[in-house]
Amino acid sequence: MSISIIVLLFVSGFLSGAVNAIAGGGTFLTFGALTLAGLPPISANATSSIVQFPGYVTSTLAYKTELMKRWRSAVALTIISAVGGLAGALILLALDNPSFRAMVPWLLAAATAIFATGPLLKPKASAERTGTSPSSAIGQFLTAIYGGFFGAGMGIMMLAVLGLTTGGSYHHLNALKNLLAMVIAAVAIIVFVGGGVVGWAQAVIMIPAGAAGGYAGVWLARRVPQTIMRMLVVAVGTALTIYYFVTG
Repeated sequence: MSISIIVLLFVSGFLSGAVNAIAGGGTFLTFGALTLAGLPPISANATSSIVQFPGYVTSTLAYKTELMKRWRSAVALTIISAVGGLAGALILLALDNPSFRAMVPWLLAAATAIFATGPLLKPKASAERTGTSPSSAIGQFLTAIYGGFFGAGMGIMMLAVLGLTTGGSYHHLNALKNLLAMVIAAVAIIVFVGGGVVGWAQAVIMIPAGAAGGYAGVWLARRVPQTIMRMLVVAVGTALTIYYFVTG
């Protein structure tokens, strides 16, 4: 890798961790940088999942108090998410790069639209529902399939689905979202590693950068309005969508 590519990967990894800590959407940055670095789309997608994973773990640990309050429903949704994430990752590996490449601009367009409308989808506090309803199980299963397959915009989708089907405070829903995103990513990573599609050289550069960005994101969150970071992510998502449509 050239110095410029190394710098690109490090900066995108850092910014990914920062925007995830503030507004989410880091996948847009890592996926775009990895494809520009020359990785095939499937490998870029798989490597991006690994880069995002440490942030999911730390966010889940930070929310452990909220998770313990409703651990039974968390366990049920965790199992559902693992199965869905496995299905999504296996579907991805069943495709070849040209087939997945043809889908990328449409996936990016949908994910960008979901992310842009995120504030409208933000769930409001509501009464918590006991147990795991069929609607929450089905909704989470479908979201997990998408997350294992691609992942960009998954967090916003999950918050919306959980808010509609499970209820509870925003912090409880966010805690569940972080836990389930971690599980989906973990299962997908196992599949991707087994499939030999991970770009380890690129991942080694981006993982510590993402961790540093996540730490810095807490500092930035106190000084940079979330709207600005959201606009940055939407701009990147839009640019990537146009790029893949034009070059496809």
